[in-house]
Amino acid sequence: MKTLALGVLVLFASSMLLAQSATPEQTRAAFLKIIDRPRVDPAPAVRPMPANGLRLVQEHISFAVEPTQRVKGILVKSLGSTGRLPVVIQLHGTGGNKEQLLPRLITLANRGFVAVAIDGRYHGERAGNPAGLETPYTTAIFDAYKTGREHPLFYDTVIDVMRLIDYLETRPDVDASRLGLGGASKGGIETYLAAAVDSRIAAAVSERGVQSFKWALDHGGWDSRAWTIRDALAATADETKAPVNAAFVRQFYDRVAPGIYGQFDAPAMLPLIAPRALLVINGDSDPRTPMAGVRESAAAAEHAYKAAGASDKFMLKVILNLGHENTPEIEQAGLDWFVRWLRP
Repeated sequence: MKTLALGVLVLFASSMLLAQSATPEQTRAAFLKIIDRPRVDPAPAVRPMPANGLRLVQEHISFAVEPTQRVKGILVKSLGSTGRLPVVIQLHGTGGNKEQLLPRLITLANRGFVAVAIDGRYHGERAGNPAGLETPYTTAIFDAYKTGREHPLFYDTVIDVMRLIDYLETRPDVDASRLGLGGASKGGIETYLAAAVDSRIAAAVSERGVQSFKWALDHGGWDSRAWTIRDALAATADETKAPVNAAFVRQFYDRVAPGIYGQFDAPAMLPLIAPRALLVINGDSDPRTPMAGVRESAAAAEHAYKAAGASDKFMLKVILNLGHENTPEIEQAGLDWFVRWLRP
């Protein structure tokens, strides 16, 4: 499958002007205010997991982030490794779980990383058993629309990642100055949001996640990303007796992920990662991430990286004739990026 690594032209689109209307500090502060929660005792717990004959150490980790939320994860490293190692955190997509990422963790561990994956909220071990829609995740998003008390759509995972980094900083086997974050689809969005607001993330890889929500809403592609949470949208439409269209989706986002198509859209958030290393990987035929919105987002990032004198630390990799799916080529590109920037 052919690939194309694009040095995106600097396009001064309207969304880029929006990104420039607030300082990076103001944007970060505004996002952190939305997701802010009182700190709780993390009470971390670690238990060994079977390595199934591999020369690896595998651990199940957990820690509290809120009174009702405890993050569950898997940590993998090479057996016999010593000293502080670079670390890479991996985030799954909608409907996924940490166990699905274990092959990636093993590959990373064999390349000298401490590798970690966590269950997203209302996924995997954190799914719970709420009565309601088709999945616990869409049920939680619908409940968030009604109550405004949570932001399970993308935003609350940023809290989980930041608290995970807090925990990793306490471990004697982790070099927190060499920390990477990667994710696909939902996890790709969560990756660039977290990297934008937490400067401890030295390198990031967003797969199938970067797009402009505003571009999609403005150009008839309102269902491009909203399709993944269609049950929550349909339930909200039934309750409010509203037609499902771009105006409805905007109003829905305003409740469950405020700012996602404005102040915190990708063209505004990607520039905040500069000058730290950022790789964006998208398929040119991905219906979840229309290419015009991807390029608009990448243009804003390229402009920021050039201004910071760090053009070599940003790359948009577009894979031709690929939709919303994973490939070995994508996984290898992400691995190479982390090796390049975290293991000099």
